[in-house]
Amino acid sequence: MGVDYIEIDVRTSQDGKLFILHDGNLDRTTTGSGPLKAKTAAELRLLSAGKGADEAYRQEKIPTLDEVCRLLSDWNKTHRKKASLYVDCKEVAPAPLLATLEKYALAGTSVFYGSDDYLAALREQRPVARIMPGLTSEADIEAKVARLKPYAFDVKWQALTPSLIKRLHDQHIRVFSDALDYFETGEQYRSAARNGIDVIQTDYVQRVKEALKEQ
Repeated sequence: MGVDYIEIDVRTSQDGKLFILHDGNLDRTTTGSGPLKAKTAAELRLLSAGKGADEAYRQEKIPTLDEVCRLLSDWNKTHRKKASLYVDCKEVAPAPLLATLEKYALAGTSVFYGSDDYLAALREQRPVARIMPGLTSEADIEAKVARLKPYAFDVKWQALTPSLIKRLHDQHIRVFSDALDYFETGEQYRSAARNGIDVIQTDYVQRVKEALKEQ
């Protein structure tokens, strides 16, 4: 589909295996229940990750980080348009996360999102990691830049302004933002693009592409 990034949420099983699941609990999207971190990898592999979806998806399993990395690595080897990972570090230690990404030569292009403390710990293990803290107030910019030297900031959509984006770009910091709910409109996409946003996060890739063609 021509995307630059694929967002994944990484969590750790009871026995230390890394899985991709948005929710901390299994109940909403799988046939399991309770926290993912309380289950072993073998227990997780028995579950369907197609709960609430069409019948065609009922056999889908919760993917592991290793599986996702292998799939993306294979894609990038055979396509001109490459994609990178946007890694939401939900429940995962930096060391095993980085080890898996490095195994597939994906660590260098991945962007890591998490708490400031987590990103600082990850940066200690990989000084060149592309880290992306959240930014909730312009007043926090200088302190976060001094501590983390971020590759990008995740900025709330409603806080995007041309002046904020320029301020960050002047410091060679990229701007990501998630177009959630009522911001998922063509005019919102076009406005963000005109203002200079670097990455629009969306569940509706084709809708964004079509809207930006109308610029």
